[in-house]
Amino acid sequence: MIYKGISIYTDGAARGNPGPGGYGVVMLFEGLRKEMSDGFRLTTNNRMELLAVIVALEAVKRKDLKIRVYSDSRYVVDAVNKGWLWNWEKKRFKKKKNPDLWMRFIAIYKKVNVELIWVKGHADIPENERCDELAVEASKMPNPQEDEGYEGENEGFLNSFL
Repeated sequence: MIYKGISIYTDGAARGNPGPGGYGVVMLFEGLRKEMSDGFRLTTNNRMELLAVIVALEAVKRKDLKIRVYSDSRYVVDAVNKGWLWNWEKKRFKKKKNPDLWMRFIAIYKKVNVELIWVKGHADIPENERCDELAVEASKMPNPQEDEGYEGENEGFLNSFL
């Protein structure tokens, strides 16, 4: 059966952890394809994995459509599907990493109909492989931007919300 919603593949990369990093996204809908990526000068792999999903969901214009996000990140997929994220949120992300991104994720997650699906990385899934290429390329961009949430250790951003 052909899926009638939006299919999104995401990946994140960091050269060193922390180190320069990037994310890659491939979005598919009714024969249309959109690729996105961006790079950051200092970040972590998990931040890039999560940011890829966030950026993709924020780019969806039709919030009424079903969305499937395919990610090779257990960190992201399990946090949502196993319910950990909602406990972290209740505890105001105490002693949890990346609260700035998780709060941004929650904001968009509540506006869309999305299913997160884990896929094995580097398993010859063409769109996942392409996301990996985009993420790695983005991590090598000249003059990458600052990952303010990471380099600022989430303090300024988090304090503005809590």
